[in-house]
Amino acid sequence: MQEVRSVHGGRHELGQNFLVHAPTLDSLTALVASAAGPVIEIGAGDGALTRRLAALGRPLTAIELDEHRVRRLRVSLPAHVRVEHGDAMVHPMHAPVLVGNLPFHLTTPILRRLLRLRAWREAIVLTQWEVARKRAGVGGRTLMSAQAGPWFEFELHGRVPARGFRPAPSVDGGILRIRRREESLVPSAAAGAYRDFAHRVFTGRGGALPRILQRATGRPPHEVRAALAEAGAVSAALPRDLDPEQWALLFTCLGPRLTPSRCR
Repeated sequence: MQEVRSVHGGRHELGQNFLVHAPTLDSLTALVASAAGPVIEIGAGDGALTRRLAALGRPLTAIELDEHRVRRLRVSLPAHVRVEHGDAMVHPMHAPVLVGNLPFHLTTPILRRLLRLRAWREAIVLTQWEVARKRAGVGGRTLMSAQAGPWFEFELHGRVPARGFRPAPSVDGGILRIRRREESLVPSAAAGAYRDFAHRVFTGRGGALPRILQRATGRPPHEVRAALAEAGAVSAALPRDLDPEQWALLFTCLGPRLTPSRCR
């Protein structure tokens, strides 16, 4: 029987590559089990992960954009699971734990939205392998990771073969765990200034990191050298090589004088 098309489009428009890889479903469930509190699943699809999460016995809300799947999930899932028809780009995310197989074509905007929200403490998401790897800082960080690093920790938890999805996408997936830091590396009041600082440095020109920092901040070479030494970043070749602690300390030393400096 041919599947009824959603008003939001077919599989391609909805970015639906359903996870069928049992080891990955088990890994996602175990990661959620290790995080305390009610859970929101982003993009429930046909419910393969939802059923495992339901077995944890925790408050669970499953969000799905396809209205036909929403109707089927409401019938087939246990009564304690709440299924809501919604779009991950706008739906409220008021739960401490988020989990989901993100549509690959919407990974970046969804991640950007999640990093702006305040209610959740931990997010376990399945994304393209390269996205998960770079967000976790493997082989160099991205601008998004640099801007979010003072407030979030990113961890890579495994690679998922493309054959583990139906239909199979053209790339592998990766499990990314994002945790909100208990203590931020940069005060929240300086968040806007820090993100602007990270953007100017990350996208700056100059070849080597010292020159990039000089041009991005307008500081003289001796101040830049001192800041790099204080941050333990003398050997860093490019902004992508900096870890969150180094970014935060460079901001304190070279950014606007918004907070007491930790530089010597």
